[in-house]
Amino acid sequence: MKKITFPIDFLWGTATASYQIEGAWNEDLKGESIWDMVSHTPGKIRNGDTGDITCDHYHRYKEDIQIMRQLNLNAYRFSISWPRIFPLGKGNINKKGVEFYDNLINELISNDIEPVVTLYHWDLPLALQEIGSWENREVVDAYVEYAKFMFDHYGDRVKKWITFNEPAVFTVSFYGGGVFTGNRDLRGGYIASTNVNVAHAKAVKAYRNSKNPDGVIGITLNLTHVYPKIKSSLNSEASYFIDGISNRWYLDPIFKGEYPEDILNFLKTKFNFPDIPQGDLELLKENPIDFLGINNYSCTWVAAEKPEDLTRVSKLIKTERIEGREYSKYGWEVCPEGFYDLLVRIDKDYDHPVIYITENGYADKDDNIENGIVQDDDRLNYLRRYFKAAHDGIKEGVKLKGYFIWSLLDNFEWLQGYSIRFGLIRVNFETQERIWKKSAQWYRDLIAQNGFDLDL
Repeated sequence: MKKITFPIDFLWGTATASYQIEGAWNEDLKGESIWDMVSHTPGKIRNGDTGDITCDHYHRYKEDIQIMRQLNLNAYRFSISWPRIFPLGKGNINKKGVEFYDNLINELISNDIEPVVTLYHWDLPLALQEIGSWENREVVDAYVEYAKFMFDHYGDRVKKWITFNEPAVFTVSFYGGGVFTGNRDLRGGYIASTNVNVAHAKAVKAYRNSKNPDGVIGITLNLTHVYPKIKSSLNSEASYFIDGISNRWYLDPIFKGEYPEDILNFLKTKFNFPDIPQGDLELLKENPIDFLGINNYSCTWVAAEKPEDLTRVSKLIKTERIEGREYSKYGWEVCPEGFYDLLVRIDKDYDHPVIYITENGYADKDDNIENGIVQDDDRLNYLRRYFKAAHDGIKEGVKLKGYFIWSLLDNFEWLQGYSIRFGLIRVNFETQERIWKKSAQWYRDLIAQNGFDLDL
C-alpha cells in the first residue's frame, strides 16, 4: 500500500467568506454591503436566495470552531466583513463588529487553530459602491484605512494576511456581467483591477509599518491552466492570449511590477485603455508579497478557428463538455493535471514563490444521506486526486505550504444562492443543523496522518 506524506509543518485548513456564512446582515450596527443590495434585488440571485441568515455563523461560530477542531484543522481561512467594522466604509468604527472578530480569533487560537485572515472577499460597503466602487481612488484610500486598522488591532494574534480574494472576479467578471449596476462595463472592470493592485500594494506597505509586522502577507488569485484543445500554432497563440487575460494580467504586476505588454496593447486597442501610472508600478515593485494564495478548481480549454478569433475571448474559450472527462454538478471539469501544471508553471515563471492553496473543492447536491452521513464520494475522489497533484508539485520543488478546502460549510454561493453545495459539512438552512459528509471524515483522518493511502 503506497502512502503519500506531506511536509511536517504543512497547514491543513478550510476556507469561508463573511457574506457567505455569517448572516446577521443588519445586526449590531453593521453597514449594508453590495451583496446585501444584490441579494435583495429581485431576479439577481437564483431562487431569490439571500445571505441574510445563511449559516448563521455570526451566532454559531463557537459550534463551528468545535467542528473545525474535530476535523483536526490547524488553520482556518476566513474573511472580514468590511461594513461590519466600518459601516460606511470609512470614518466611524463599529465596536460590535470589532468585538465579533476579536471573539472569533480568540476562540480559534484557544482551540489551536491558526486564523488566516482575508481582508476583502467581495463585500464592499454599499456607501463606497455609490461613489464609484473600485474605479474611484477614494475607495482605494478607504481600503487602506480599513487595512491599517485591522493590522494594528488584530495583528498581535493574526500572522497570516490576505489582501484580496480573486480580483479577477470582483472586477472584470462582475463589472462585465453588470452584477452591481446592471450595466456591462469591461473597460471599467479592467481599470478597477489596476486600482485594486494599488490598494493591495499600499496595504502591504501599511502592514510592514504596522504595530505587529512580524507575520506574512499575500494575495489570493483565481488561476487556471490553459490548454489548446487541438495542438496547432494558431491554438498556441490563442492559449497564450487567454493565459494573459486569465493569469498573467494578475500575476505579472504582483511579482514583476508590470503588466503584460500583449494584454495591455489589446486593452488599449479594444477599450482605449489608459496608461498605467508609473507610480503604481513602483508601488508594486517596492512592496513584494510573502506568499501567493491560489484558488483553483478546474482548467481551461482553448481553440481558434481562424486568426481573427485570436482576441475574441468568448470565441476562444471552449465550455462544451469533452467526452471521457469528468464534471462536477456545477459543470466544472475535474482536472488535477491542470492543477499540477499550474503549480509547476508558477514556480518556474515567478521565481519559486511560497504558495498556499487558499481554495479548492467540489460542488455537488449532497442529498444522499445514509446513517447520518452525507455520501459524497465524488467530492472525496476529487480531493484525493487534487491532493496527489499537490504532492507531486511539492516533489518537483514547488514551495507549497498549506491547503484550504472550499469550504468548511455549505453556504450562500453568490449568484447561485443555495442551489449548489461545496461544504465538507452539510448545512440544513431551515434548521441550521450541521451534518458531516464522508469527505469530512476522510479529511479528518488525512490531517491526523499528514497524508493518505493512494491505494484505498
